[in-house]
Amino acid sequence: MPVTDQAFVTLVTNDIYCQGALVLGKSLRNHSTSRKLVVMITSHVTSRMRGVLAHIFDEVVEVDALNSADSVRLALLRRPELGITFTKLQCWTLTRYTKCVYMDADTIVLCNIDELFDRDELSAAPDSGWPDCFNSGVFVFKPSVETFNRLLQFADNHGSFDGGDQGLLNSFFNNWAVSDIHKHLPFIYNLSISSVYTYRPAFKQFGSDAKVVHFIGTPKPWNLKYNPQTKSIVEDESLSGQQHLSFLVLWWEIYISDVLPFLTETAVSEGSTSEQHNFGRIELVMKNENPSPVCSPEAPNDTAEKTLPDYNAEQQTFKIPDYNAEQQTFKIPDYNAEQQSLKLPDYNAEQQTFNDRVQGQDFALPTEMSIQQPVTQDDDDFAMAQLAQTASELSIQEAEEKLRTEEERRNWEQGHIDYMGKYSFDNIQKKLDRFLQ
Repeated sequence: MPVTDQAFVTLVTNDIYCQGALVLGKSLRNHSTSRKLVVMITSHVTSRMRGVLAHIFDEVVEVDALNSADSVRLALLRRPELGITFTKLQCWTLTRYTKCVYMDADTIVLCNIDELFDRDELSAAPDSGWPDCFNSGVFVFKPSVETFNRLLQFADNHGSFDGGDQGLLNSFFNNWAVSDIHKHLPFIYNLSISSVYTYRPAFKQFGSDAKVVHFIGTPKPWNLKYNPQTKSIVEDESLSGQQHLSFLVLWWEIYISDVLPFLTETAVSEGSTSEQHNFGRIELVMKNENPSPVCSPEAPNDTAEKTLPDYNAEQQTFKIPDYNAEQQTFKIPDYNAEQQSLKLPDYNAEQQTFNDRVQGQDFALPTEMSIQQPVTQDDDDFAMAQLAQTASELSIQEAEEKLRTEEERRNWEQGHIDYMGKYSFDNIQKKLDRFLQ
């Protein structure tokens, strides 16, 4: 039975991270969660991607520190380095829900985890780097405006010892390590991908019980290239020495089967071996190094033109005997209705051919026949997933600059400037350095 006053919550600040949130949402749906799904977004998420998020999440909520209450804006002015942290803290303002589980967009669930709603605030799993601290990628909380305001005040007064939300939350909920063991979630509820390689014996012993995988650090699944044919990650230097990649493969499989059908706005193909598809500010690149030949009834090959009986090369048609124009049917000789088969004269099973009426001329039987139906939107969605499955390499990257110029100009005019992302000091410094070289 659906529980409408509790929710899983995540946050995305750009279209690239939306890909992670979409896979997270689908993984929760696929494992039959009974709770609502909520995604918080900032103004940098495009309208196109908002529409895709709405297909999977029950609620898409825009939160932006610069558009919030005066107390948030003032705190941000004094602590600009905590911009994204102030945005994440606004999950406590979702007071229409009595209890929530926050999950970072770079997590994925492996089974139903609704039992987390039996836990109290603040329940979380230990961080693999410093187990006396909890990892803020997955935690149980109770929305409360009072708690939110106290968090803001604490951030304003003390900042964060690690410059992010994890340091701030651990300082605020500073008794987590010693007060109540029931608020310590087992590590399987927030299995950091890095721990798979740093403590392999433990992973070998307990990894099969994992419920949530967290792709902490780099690379993120969407930063990697994937081969759907071999169901494998195309390894690069960032994966050097890593052996166990099944979680990354699982992420991509969900992305292809459950997310791509929602992304139907495609770009023009760049060529026969590479196709680029734009969705908002992201670009999905599909490569096929060994494209398989496609047989089309509209374009018969040379052999068909020479061997089909009564073939009209100019019109690309051939005459069907005993055709009934009114019923649009023709009579098939020696048809067996029970077996739904027909006898072919002089059929050669080894060569898969049979004799034409003209002695000595054979033509091959098609290995597969299909009836073409009118193309619908659902067909387009399915075709996108099918196209991805046949590719030899998939990758996700930011779309070309020209696709977002107009929207970024509007954001600048409205004061929504991505100081923590593209227009951060470090990024501007890098551009200046490249220009001066």
